Amino acid sequence: MQQEKKLKYLKVALIVFGIIFIAGIYVMMMWVWPSGWGWTPRQPEYEQMIMGVYATLGVFLIRAAKDPLANASLIWFAIWSSIVHSGIMLVQAIVDETERANLLGDIPALFLVAAVLWYLMPKKAQA
Repeated sequence: MQQEKKLKYLKVALIVFGIIFIAGIYVMMMWVWPSGWGWTPRQPEYEQMIMGVYATLGVFLIRAAKDPLANASLIWFAIWSSIVHSGIMLVQAIVDETERANLLGDIPALFLVAAVLWYLMPKKAQA
């Protein structure tokens, strides 16, 4: 895919993921699929912290969509923090059977965010 087209799709992805991080995580954890997006047993304080961190990241991803190249370090933070977060959750879900629903919920979702943003990020030499 051409770099100009990737940049266009990157802008869209940043807005979509930003909106999901702002509101979607909360909706999934609280109403749609708590077992696949939350913790067992419930840990409201921890969940609020995670939702706050992701909502903040979501706001900045939307802002980064205006000029992704000027915000590359933020986008790479979103990529790598998603990989690290989902990697840790993957190990926890394997070890703790009460967290297995996360294998189909937030774990693949965060890996998907990382993969899409990684693919769409312009390569340094071409940027």
